[in-house]
Order: sequence, then structure tokens, then C-alpha cells
Amino acid sequence: SKLAKRRLNTIFSVWPFLFFLCSLGHTVSCQIRYTIPEELKRGSLIGNVAQDLGLDIQRLRSGRARIVSGQSIEYTELQTDKGILVVNERIDREQLCGDVTPCSFSFEVILENPMELHRITVEISDINDNSPTFRKDEIKFEISELAAMGSRFILAGAEDADVGSNGVQKYILSTNDIFGLKQHSIPDGRKYAEMILQKPLDRESEPRISLKLIAVDGGTPQRSGTVNIDITVLDANDNPPIFNQSLYRATVSENASKGTYITTVNASDADSGSNGLVTYKFSNMKEQLANIFHLDGFLGTITLVGQVDYEKEKKYEIMIEAMDQGGLTDSSKVLIDIVDVNDNAPIINVMSFSSPVPEDSALGTTVAIINVIDADSEQNGQIICTTDNMLPFKIKSTLTNYYTLVTDSSFDREAVPEYNITVRAADSGSPSLSTTTILRLKISDVNDNAPVFDKTGYVARVTENNSPGISIFSVQARDIDWNQNARISYFLEETEISGSPTSSYVSINSETGAINAIRSFDYEQIKQLQLVVKAQDGGSPPLSSNVTVKILIQDQNDNPPQVLYPVQSGGSVVAEMVPRSADVGYLVTKVVAVDVDSGQNAWLSYKLQKATDRALFEVGLQNGEIRTIRQVTDKDAVKQRLTVIVEDNGQPSRSATVIVNVAVADSFPEVLSEFTDFPHDKEYNDNLTFYLVLALAVVSFLFITCLVVIISVKIYRWRQSRILYQSNLPVIPYYPPRYSDTLGTGTLQHVYNYEVCRTTDSRKSDCKFGRAGSENVLIMDPSSTGTMQRIQNEKSILDEPDSPLEVSYSPTKSPHCFPRNALHNRTAPLPVSLEQLPCAISCCGLLGTLLASAWLSYCRFQQHLPDHLDFYEASSMCYTIRNYEETKYSQRSRR
Repeated sequence: SKLAKRRLNTIFSVWPFLFFLCSLGHTVSCQIRYTIPEELKRGSLIGNVAQDLGLDIQRLRSGRARIVSGQSIEYTELQTDKGILVVNERIDREQLCGDVTPCSFSFEVILENPMELHRITVEISDINDNSPTFRKDEIKFEISELAAMGSRFILAGAEDADVGSNGVQKYILSTNDIFGLKQHSIPDGRKYAEMILQKPLDRESEPRISLKLIAVDGGTPQRSGTVNIDITVLDANDNPPIFNQSLYRATVSENASKGTYITTVNASDADSGSNGLVTYKFSNMKEQLANIFHLDGFLGTITLVGQVDYEKEKKYEIMIEAMDQGGLTDSSKVLIDIVDVNDNAPIINVMSFSSPVPEDSALGTTVAIINVIDADSEQNGQIICTTDNMLPFKIKSTLTNYYTLVTDSSFDREAVPEYNITVRAADSGSPSLSTTTILRLKISDVNDNAPVFDKTGYVARVTENNSPGISIFSVQARDIDWNQNARISYFLEETEISGSPTSSYVSINSETGAINAIRSFDYEQIKQLQLVVKAQDGGSPPLSSNVTVKILIQDQNDNPPQVLYPVQSGGSVVAEMVPRSADVGYLVTKVVAVDVDSGQNAWLSYKLQKATDRALFEVGLQNGEIRTIRQVTDKDAVKQRLTVIVEDNGQPSRSATVIVNVAVADSFPEVLSEFTDFPHDKEYNDNLTFYLVLALAVVSFLFITCLVVIISVKIYRWRQSRILYQSNLPVIPYYPPRYSDTLGTGTLQHVYNYEVCRTTDSRKSDCKFGRAGSENVLIMDPSSTGTMQRIQNEKSILDEPDSPLEVSYSPTKSPHCFPRNALHNRTAPLPVSLEQLPCAISCCGLLGTLLASAWLSYCRFQQHLPDHLDFYEASSMCYTIRNYEETKYSQRSRR
């Protein structure tokens, strides 16, 4: 149809201008206008927003394009997947705008990242969807028959909700020959008609006249409305009322209260009596105006009975009709101007608000887009938008009634994490009205602060011999950033301590900063550890800081004192010689000890624990010097044994003991005779006796058993030999030689010869003497029982106090089996003569060997034999002597 084609032609009628405004806050602003007819179906296309704004579909999606409108009904919808604007709700132009033309509504399309603001205006064109209607179904007139030709009678106009050409365009009066019709237009575009008397009335011939008035609009197709006109012809009244003004003007403030006087209209009638009585009424008044204004029908006074609002209607035009009792009328116009009053405060609409904002945002970053509306006019509607000058923000005006809130300086979240921004919009009225709104803006953290330790350096202490895994110390760092940027991890910087990596000594808990020992520390090996701890946050990129931690190892008394002098050796005895002429305070020797600990753990004190004669010697508490405390006499024993204990000052204290042997003598032989033998403990002798007796019993049992077996075997072989072979020749047994005798160098294989020598190669004489660094020191083997056969320089040696005598033994082959001087050095007789031992052994055989061993043990218990002559040596000697005797017997048999 033609109407459908017309709709399609108007759908895409876009205004030929499209302008862009770009602000400093990186906000792009554009305005576009579409025109569409009313009553389009839902989903009908309005326009291609993406194409008209020069945007692609991806930008609409990424920018989260959306429509922001202050209206309660969303008439349009933006389809971001297609970039088009479509109808969302039924649009009725008459309901939306009423008589206002052109009819349009506006909204904003907002995109983010970056911020863009586009205003779209949609104009609604009218379609002829409403027919003209009359307020009343019938119009009644009472006209005097004396009404003059040309008299005018105003007809109630028809109302059409449509506008423009679709509104009422003309009136048609039904065909008659009495009245004609004349049409008029008022400034607002409405039309009304008057009946004009064209022929005198004759009440007698036609007392009632019925006509029809038809109102026709200009739409396609045309629509019309009809009302009946009922005219009653009255008797004569030949003067109509006449207004004294054709136009009345009045003003009223929009905040005027009910009952406020506006103006008075006045009309006069030249007739007298009832024909000259004039009454007033509103003519062609809309119903809504009747609720606002009141007209006194007799006085012509107009008063305010409703509420006027300048923002809704700025002026009112009212037609007043004056009528006399004869039905004659006159009309006049009253124009009422509404005076604006500053009765509307600005309204703040936050169109877009970005929170949080990074603390490193650039200057001029758009935080919010604000729309401020004031329904007042002129000065009362002029708005000033401000914010607190103390805050790092400022407001810029972009489009009309649009403002952007941008950053004016840098942020520091650690100082101010959140801002309460008060935006104030005030108009220019008197008095000024204002509105405030508070925007709560949060500042998001940026990793701009490195961790900071509580101290510039740490010193920790740990006692040595600690348990591995023990907690030594904890470091702590703070990061004033937030969340992940403030999450601190601790690490050890890789350094070396005494050639080993730091991680082999200690470890650190990455979350708590606790430093734990990996190994047990020894103060004597390492005194301190110097670490570098790194604190690193979880930001991107991460920030870090270092701190030095010095761990001091505290000494523990874990080492006993060590005696350096006198030296204790297992193979020799050290003796300090003191002459019998020594006076009080004579320095015998000095005990030298050290303690590898430190501090008071290494403070040593010396005490005399045991002594042969406590009244003779004392030990210096601090220096360890052993001195005589009285005059040495001849009655004092030659051999003095002192036990000195060395204690440190630790808790608990540790100690070491040293035995100092002191020889009180003036000559060396006297010293030698006293230090050649040391008795064994009785307990040791008792134990040895028990084991020897037990061994003798076991060996005897084995010997008897073996003897029985051997005799049995011999008898068996002898019987066999008697059976197989019988000879009268003597049997001469042969034994291989088991001795060694070469030019008088010895007759036994295992014989010990004792020599007195100082060095391993000093074999030319029995005694070798040399100088040593110690004073009056006698070193001799406690097991030595030998005597010195040749001491030619005894006097010269003894006269030298620094000449030590070292007596040692070395087992070698000797030409003498058992030299008498090598077995004993005392004058006391032995229980059994040693000269009789070979004979006894040769007679007894194996049993003799056992008996000889027992005899040797007995002699040792009685301290007649040296310690080194043990059971095995005695057995070896006896076995060798027995072989020697058997060999001599064999030789005699052969002869």
C-alpha cells in the first residue's frame, strides 16, 4: 500500500549531518539522528549504528556498547552482534509527545576501553491513526429571530490526536440555505469554524434547525468526525455582547498556589434587561485546561485552580465566549504566560563509572561520564558542575549537559587507597539549587614498592653443637603494596662460606623468613656465618631487596683441656728429676695445657689431685707450675707420682688428668733401679691367674687325649709292621733340624736379646746417651728389666742435668738363649734355678713345655720375670730346647 511505502521511505531518513566531538579525556562523542514512523512493529530496523558511526562489530562487542537512557520505557534496542538499532517497544507518537512537534526522543550509546559517547536522536513521524472527535455529541444554539445577517456563531472544534497534515484540516457543514461556514486557524495550528447567518430567521416558520458539522483530517486515507448542531430560534435580541479587548494577556508563576488571580475579561451588551445580561464561558477548551483554570461566568474572572509547570507548558491560549440572554455571543482570546521559577534542582546521572583505577593511570584518564539535567530554563537551567579541588580530579564539559571526570594528578594507593569523590551540580537560579552525588573510586595496586626489612642488618646467635633443623632466627620484611604484590617470599643469595655454599649451612622458609640450621655447627671450625637474604614480592615484574644476616656461633664447652706437656706415651715413662738439695719453691716442671674452646670455656685451672707426698709438691692454680713447698730430704722416696687435673671454666666444666713422675735423686743408677718395674694391680693378677689355670687345665686335657690317640696309633702301626715286616735293625728316628747356630750367633730361632740404645741404628754399645731439650728427664720403658753392663761415663752424664736417658728394648736374635742378666736384675734368688729349665723341658717334652709356662707365670706373679716374657715365648724356648736334645739323641743313635 501507499502507507507502507511511505513508512519504508522514512525509516532510513537520516539527517544529513553527523558530527564528532573529541575531548582531552580520550572520550569520542558523536551525534546521529534517525526518523521513523510511529507504530512500527517490535524488531523493526531503525538504522545501522555501526556503519553510521564508522565502527566495526568487534569494537561494539569489546567496548560493551550499551544504551543509556533516562526514560522508563526502552523504545529501542542495540543489537551489538549486527550493529543495528531496532524497535524494542510500541511507539505511539501521541502518547509520547502529545501535540508537540517534532516528536523525538534521545539516548546515548556508551563504549568503553577507550571511552566513547554517542548521542542518538530518533524522531517519530506521525501517521494518520486517529480520527477527529468532538468533545460533545451535540452542539446547541439559541438564536433570536432578530439576529442580523452575518452574525457569527462559533462552533466547538474537533480534536485529532494526530498532528500536522494528519490533524483536522477542514470542517464541512451539512447543506442548508440559512447558515454558511467559515474556518479559522489559531497560532498553535488548530482550526475551528464559525456559522454565519446568511438569511434572516423566522421563528414562526422554522423554530428549530438541525445541522451536522463534519471535521475532516488530511491523512491518507482521510478520517472524519461528525457532531449534530441543534439551533433553537428565539424571540428578538438585536445587540450581541462585545468584548472590550480582542486579546487579553496575563502571567502567572509556575509555583503559584491554587486560587491565584490571573486576569478578568469584560464584555458589554447594548441591550437592556435580560437581553443585556452577559455571561462568560470557555470556548473550545481542552479538558485538561479546565482542571487548571476557572472562569467566573458572571464576573469574567480567571483564577488558578490547578498546578502549572513551566517545564511542561510555557504558555496557555484560552478562548472566552461572552453571551447575552438572547443568545448573541462574542469571543476573545486570553494568552497566559507561565513564568519560570527555579524550582527544579539539577539531576545527576552517572552514565559510566570505571572503578577501580590503576594507581599508575596517566593524567587525563577518564574515570566517569556524567549527565546533568535541569528542567528549568534560562538562568535557572544553566548548570555548573564541580568537584572537590583537594582531590586529584577535575571535571570537563564535553557535550551539552555532559561532563567527564578525569584524573588531574598521579595516585599513590599506599597513601590513599580509595577516594570519595563528591560531584556537585548547581544551577544559576536565585536562589541556586544544587545536587550532589558521591562516587566511591578505588585505586588498584601496582607493584611499585619493593619489600623493606625491619632492620638494615640482623645479628643472630646460635650455640654450637646445635641440632640440625633448629630455628636460628627470623627475618621479616614488609611491602606496602596490596594482595599479590605484597606477598613476600624469602631466599638465600648463593654465597660461599669457607668454600662451601651457604645452602649447605642454613636454609630459609620462603614464607615465614625463618632461618634454620642444616648442620650442627662447630665453633672451633667456624666462628660466624654471613648470609644475604633476599625478600621478593609476587608482583609482575617482581621487586626485591636484600639484607645481611650475621649468625654468630657461640662457643660451648664441648672440648676438654689437652695436655701438651708432659707428653704421655704408652711405651715410655717421663720422669722429672729433682735433686735432693732442692730448696723451697724449686720449679720441678710446668704442666702445659690448652683448650680449643674460647672465652671462659678456655680458662684453665690446675689442681693436684693425687700425690705420693702431698706435703712436698704444689701446682700453680693458673700457670700449672709444679714447685716444691718444703726442703727435699733424704727420707723422701725416690719415685714420686703426681696426678694433676686440669679443669676449664665451662658449665659444666671439663677436665683432663696428667701423671707426672718425679725422681728425687742425685744419681742416675738410683733413678734407674726405681723406674724399671711397676707392679700390676692385684685385680689384674688375680684375673690372669684364673685364665692361666683354666688354660692349663684345658691344654692338659687335650694333651692327654692326644697322647692316648698317638699311643693307640703307634701300637696299631707297630702291630701292622710286625705282621708285614720283621727286622732286627734298630730304628733310628730322624727329626729335621729346627735350630739355627752360625758362628756363635745363637742356638735358638726365637730368642730375645736386650740392648740399651737411643736410636734404631745405635747397636755398637749397650747404652747411648744424648742431650734433650728437657731438664732432668728420664725416659725408660716400664717393662724393661735389663741392666747396663758398661757405664763408663756415668759421672759425666749425671753431672749434666739436661741429659736424658732413654732405655728401650728391641727383640733381636742373640747368641745367648737366656742370658742371666737379661732375665733379672735383682739379687733375690729365684724359686727355681733358670739353669735347670732346659733339662726339665727336654725331659718332659710337651708336658714340660706346659709346666715351664706355668712356672714362668708363677715367677711373673712374684715379680721375678719381665712382663714381655709371656707364655708363647716360654713355649717357643722349651720347644726349641727339646728339638735340640732330640737332635743330639739322633746323632748318638746313628753313631
